[in-house]
Amino acid sequence: MRVAIRFCLAVPVGWTILILACGLGLGALILNMPPLRWSVKVLGVGYLLWLASRLMRQTSLSGPVEVKFLQIGFIQGVLLQFVNIKAWMLALTVTAGWVVSAGGLAAPNPYERLAIVAPLMAFFAFSSNFTYAAAGSLLRGWLEKGQRLRWFNRFLAMVLAATGAWMLLV
Repeated sequence: MRVAIRFCLAVPVGWTILILACGLGLGALILNMPPLRWSVKVLGVGYLLWLASRLMRQTSLSGPVEVKFLQIGFIQGVLLQFVNIKAWMLALTVTAGWVVSAGGLAAPNPYERLAIVAPLMAFFAFSSNFTYAAAGSLLRGWLEKGQRLRWFNRFLAMVLAATGAWMLLV
């Protein structure tokens, strides 16, 4: 868990930079260029389906992992958000759906909305990554017994695939 905390602190920083960039114009650029918007959507859904297929086939926990592979530096954790297609999709959705839009019209106060949503999403990024790391640490022993991991992974794979299908519709 100690190794994961650096990453858990880096993600909100990268996420905040990404959402600020989207809210200050990069999101509008992407959303107003249909080929680019669809590319992000198709890449994102493709990535989710790829993850789901990998998860569906995973039947055992990996063995001991060398600590050097888990030591992601703070800067690496920040920069990772810019290649994380899920982070891009969420940042674009939040900025287009709430920051710059109010009931289908242009928001009269997009900077105020961005000032509200950026720290909120930073808190979400930290708490979700910390919860994920803690849950993984706590569940590892339980999942090693019998077929638990196989069924757990299959359930999560179906959730990922359903999320990907839903994203294509919105």
